Amino acid sequence: MKILVLNCGSSSIKYQMIETNTQEALAKGQVERIGMSSAVLTHEPKGKEKIRIVGEILDHSIAMEYVIAVLLSPNHGVITDRKEIEAVGHRVVHGGETFSGSVLITDEVMKALKDNIELAPLHNPPNLKGITAAKEHLPNVPQCGVFDTAFHASMPPHAFLYGIPYKLYKRYKIRRYGFHGTSHRFVSERAAKLLNKSLDELKIITAHLGNGGSMAAVKNGKSVDTTMGFTPLEGLLMGTRSGDLDPSIVTYVMGKEELSISEVNTMLNKHSGLVGISGESSDMREIEQAVEDGDKKATYAFDVFTYRIKKYVGSYAAAMGGLDALVFTGGIGENSVKVREAVCKEMEFLGIKLDPNSNEKPNGEAILTTNDSKVKVLRIPTNEELVIAMDTEKIVTNHK
Repeated sequence: MKILVLNCGSSSIKYQMIETNTQEALAKGQVERIGMSSAVLTHEPKGKEKIRIVGEILDHSIAMEYVIAVLLSPNHGVITDRKEIEAVGHRVVHGGETFSGSVLITDEVMKALKDNIELAPLHNPPNLKGITAAKEHLPNVPQCGVFDTAFHASMPPHAFLYGIPYKLYKRYKIRRYGFHGTSHRFVSERAAKLLNKSLDELKIITAHLGNGGSMAAVKNGKSVDTTMGFTPLEGLLMGTRSGDLDPSIVTYVMGKEELSISEVNTMLNKHSGLVGISGESSDMREIEQAVEDGDKKATYAFDVFTYRIKKYVGSYAAAMGGLDALVFTGGIGENSVKVREAVCKEMEFLGIKLDPNSNEKPNGEAILTTNDSKVKVLRIPTNEELVIAMDTEKIVTNHK
């Protein structure tokens, strides 16, 4: 089945055309700067030359029109008729407590997504725009929603409740939701296959480390805890996000700096994390280079980043009553030898024995520990688009 996978942001659409029979991407690309006269479409068809188109793309509907046109292009396309697009799978950030799995998008689902906008005001509105645009240009094609939060719906109350008055949870649904669920699900399933073991008998910690980062405790195939919370701000130190901090810091800084709610929100989400501590960059590659050059603040940033990951490894191993595997994924998790090395250092007591040679030059999916390591450490490139495509195929097939 040929499925168009869409990830729509406020001014962008990322897409992949995936053939589920072979599980390969026939084409991938993105439209950036939507709403501007200098919008850019980058298109990369399999086995063909990458192209770049600049034009005026004023909204998501026009962007969708461009995407379909380039997929149909005689020179750069991968289909000859739009009827070849058998379904559309959408990445949707927040399903709240409404959705614990992927769904066929109906009028009722659209209403529920709108009801959840206040939980994800930056992400759900553009997700909805993408769904509307796809329906407009592919009116008879089934659309499915795959939620970032869904994998974590299995968390028990003791993991998702906060220590605030319970009535605030009941009234406003303030709880830990978690994000990056599609990635955590994919790499935990791949880890089980690589280890040649059943997922439902494993205790796995997955670390999705990129500009945004989160970890999950996956016990017997279910997420039982995760670092991100009510929003993606909680948990690990990230590129520009603070991660965990004492809530009193917020009111203290607001008073000292005379900041509004909006300004302090921007500070914690956009000017904190790696860039906040280092004062230089949110890019781990640049942080690592600065550490090599002897930059003290960059060293602090790197150390805080890896220390928090290490702390969560210990706490999640305790929460699950043991650990079989630790998985690194995401841009930093897959590519930073030094981050993996720092996290696994002095973790032999937990059963982790990193193999320096394997860690230095991993290729694709790889086990990075010695043969006698009780806990296996793995590098697994994530593939959220494939998860969305396969879920979409399953849903569409079941509804025929």
